[in-house]
Amino acid sequence: MTRLPLILLCCLLALAVWNDVRTRRIPNLLVFGGALLGVALNSAYPAGDSLFTTPFGGLGFLMSLAGLGAGLGLLLPMYMLRTLGAGDVKMMAMVGAFVGPHGVLVCTALTLLAGGVLALAVAAATGRLRHLLRNTYQMGVHAMFRNLSGERLQFDAPAEASGRLPYAVAIAAGTLPWLVAGALTGNALV
Repeated sequence: MTRLPLILLCCLLALAVWNDVRTRRIPNLLVFGGALLGVALNSAYPAGDSLFTTPFGGLGFLMSLAGLGAGLGLLLPMYMLRTLGAGDVKMMAMVGAFVGPHGVLVCTALTLLAGGVLALAVAAATGRLRHLLRNTYQMGVHAMFRNLSGERLQFDAPAEASGRLPYAVAIAAGTLPWLVAGALTGNALV
């Protein structure tokens, strides 16, 4: 198995994290170029199960595009609720172009878990944990009462945000275990 796709994706993730921590933005050039690279690698390598597991090989053009679309679709609702930025959604789509539709499901689940842990850690470190928990409680209560009254289930954004996170950190933290498991054992996390 060649380590080139692993090295490239890790470099792209590191660059995205660095930019997001520094500027709270993920450059379009980075995510679009990375997505194009993921599709190209999956199309160029001989057919296989994944660029990161055995049997090593590209997923093919359509499966890579399916992964890109799945990555985009999985985080798009959070963008529409204004809980994530567009760069975060595009970054997950880039990951999907590398890992395919199955891999991006696992990476997204791990990312959401890492994002929750990151949010709690940042809120605790900045003294805003109580504010975060109050916002979460109020959003849940309002949604529950709307649902009980027969209205459509809807979560409103809190009146005052509890802070902004560099979510590229969570995406990288959710993707790396999948990559490491595939690289070390030959089998991705399932």
